[in-house]
Amino acid sequence: MKIHNFSAGPCVLPREVILKASEALLDFDNGLSLIEISHRSKAFVDVMEKARSLALELLGLEGKGYKALFLQGGASMQFLQVALNLLEKRAGYLNTGAWSDKAIKEAKLFDDIYEVGSSKDAGYNYIPRGYDIPSDYDYFHCTSNNTIYGTQIRQFPKCDIPMVCDMSSDIFSRSLDFSQFDLIYAGAQKNMGPAGTTLVIVKEDILGKVSRKIPSMMDYKVHIGKSSMFNTPPVFAVYTSMLTMEWLKNLGGIKAIEEENEKKASLMYSEIDLNPLFKGYAAKEDRSKMNATFTLLNEDLKETFDTMCKEEGISGINGHRSVGGYRASMYNALSLDSVKVLVEVMSELESKA
Repeated sequence: MKIHNFSAGPCVLPREVILKASEALLDFDNGLSLIEISHRSKAFVDVMEKARSLALELLGLEGKGYKALFLQGGASMQFLQVALNLLEKRAGYLNTGAWSDKAIKEAKLFDDIYEVGSSKDAGYNYIPRGYDIPSDYDYFHCTSNNTIYGTQIRQFPKCDIPMVCDMSSDIFSRSLDFSQFDLIYAGAQKNMGPAGTTLVIVKEDILGKVSRKIPSMMDYKVHIGKSSMFNTPPVFAVYTSMLTMEWLKNLGGIKAIEEENEKKASLMYSEIDLNPLFKGYAAKEDRSKMNATFTLLNEDLKETFDTMCKEEGISGINGHRSVGGYRASMYNALSLDSVKVLVEVMSELESKA
């Protein structure tokens, strides 16, 4: 039976990527496994260079003063690393969910952090609008997509200061002018690869402006100078992320996958809105194309619905514990057919009720 993986992360990956990655575990370089060769060997250095190059190419940032890094510690480490490298006096944060809230908590260890806007008052079910970003702040931080609550920023504000964006759960999923961001970070395990590495895209000219001493391991400039090889990198995660980016490029890049993502989201939300048994959690104008959050209005039907989903091979749709209900994560590698299966089950439940 085919499994339809709607997990919020670690997430579904292209089958061909998983097969190539598994082959590399057995034989990557003249009989040696990917995970037993030196990370300084030419074979892996080539992987790292290609991964970094592909990231910039897919985002349209080649030759524009940006550097791509593959680091460790997840997006959670970036909450701290961003502040260490960019925060001198004060910064503005848009609070749209659990992850931006955690980013604010870490940054407050250093200096003044201001919430320029927040949707916490409504359980983070919408994206704030009409907020001001003072031009004397060191930077503005936002989270593009919120996996737990199912919201996504459609229009990003115009900034006179550096804009930092956590794109962990929608990186490479939609066409944007990525040059409007000065720093982008994304944990690989949501939409790019396995857990273990974090992609950081940073405009080099925003660095080196804070007065504090930055520990080497946390200094972006150190990692740039060492081409993401300051310490031993997570070789398997980087390699698999490279394969996923190759897969995306061969599909036609971000524009091509965006069209597929639009189809999946449209089908999913159409069923949520038309089926009287379900209700969407996020405000319609702010719904995420990656994570559809919804509730079953009649809890007496929960056991039946869960059983039907299991019988059809639908996996990973339970909502986050802080929200409840259900969450269908529709990352790049999830097929439209998988969404159709879930929608058919939801429709069948209506006919039985």
